[in-house]
Amino acid sequence: MFSVLLFGCGGGGGGGGQGGGLGGLAGFAGNGAIPGSNGASQGGDGQNAGGAGNTGGTGGTGGAGNTGGSTPPMPATTALVTTLGKPARVLLGLGAGSPIDLMKSQDIRPDIVDTYLVGVGAGAWPSWNSPDGAYITFTAQAIQAYGAVPMFTLYQMATSGEGNLNILNDAAFMNNYWAQVRLMYQRIAALGTPVLVNLEPDFWGFVASQAPGRDATRMTAAVNNQPECAGLPNTAAGVGQCLVQMGRQIAPKALMGFPPAFWSGTPAEIGAQMKAVGAHQADFIVAQTSDRDAGCREVPSPPAECTGRSGPFYWDETNQTSPNFHESQSQISAYRAALGNGLPILWWQTPMGVPSDTPGGTDQHYRNNHVDYMLRNTQEYGDTYTFAIVFSPGGSHQTSISTDGGQFARLSSQYLARGGATLK
Repeated sequence: MFSVLLFGCGGGGGGGGQGGGLGGLAGFAGNGAIPGSNGASQGGDGQNAGGAGNTGGTGGTGGAGNTGGSTPPMPATTALVTTLGKPARVLLGLGAGSPIDLMKSQDIRPDIVDTYLVGVGAGAWPSWNSPDGAYITFTAQAIQAYGAVPMFTLYQMATSGEGNLNILNDAAFMNNYWAQVRLMYQRIAALGTPVLVNLEPDFWGFVASQAPGRDATRMTAAVNNQPECAGLPNTAAGVGQCLVQMGRQIAPKALMGFPPAFWSGTPAEIGAQMKAVGAHQADFIVAQTSDRDAGCREVPSPPAECTGRSGPFYWDETNQTSPNFHESQSQISAYRAALGNGLPILWWQTPMGVPSDTPGGTDQHYRNNHVDYMLRNTQEYGDTYTFAIVFSPGGSHQTSISTDGGQFARLSSQYLARGGATLK
């Protein structure tokens, strides 16, 4: 998904790196890696399937006269956007590597601003400001002051290295883990306003790949010693269920989403796996678009964060050859149908490169066409139950709003001038 060098985090090991100027809230706070992390990236190109209609409801069947029927329920996408206090259109967001001061300088006004919460223990996000956890308060307040909805991406499970799941049965680690999750929700609750929470990207893919039979209910984990989760199973599935249950109890206005990892298996299989961890009990789906500019993977000697994958990488905007945008939409729609609750979709960590017919590119200027396609064809996403698209680089070598030549500022302004894509 993203290499562990976190933008929006204080570099997991550095402590105060993030605590400083709020003008750089969603920006780089150094290029530190999570202690013990190998920096590997596992992310897959999120994909989507155009089906699975909305679960709208039965509509009015009232008696005589023209006022007898019941009012059709508000679509889930519209209801969520309304809860956020935003207009009824597909929302746009920015995340890691997008400092608020730079947004201001380009007159970019995102609906959502995403920030990572990283690490467990010494140097983890609670210590980035004083007192513990104040980072959430200061960050959210600065984002809200800019007119955007705060979004936090909880990324604590990678503290000891991506894919190291021995931590699930380490009592000391898990007690610290849950204490920080509790603190996150307490800080969110104190805001008194809706906040989006993205729950542990990558982790669920590692669980599926390492659990017996790819079944999270068969992988042990320390869960039910937490008072909020006393009745839940001590399994990896229980971890996901506890993340939701704790949030519901402590921060009722927190809106939570799980990011599935399409590393192996069909959308239906992954939907069943994620249902076991409680993803259907959340408020939205986090669709992980593609965390790298295509050109970064195309160069002869790519940086480490762009290795480990086979091409082709550049998506076909005509949707005739693979990979392409319609494939991506179809995969997530099929997953949504398998999950079964008709949840709205948020596309996350969408890469920000500029289109080019020439493969490759240079550092922080690699080619990619997600911004161009998705901001010109946003209605395709609205028609498949998307309520938001959040753009950000997934590594320090990727394109950001500081290196895209004004592409995002221009296309997002044009999108808003057209009135935005309608919700379904």
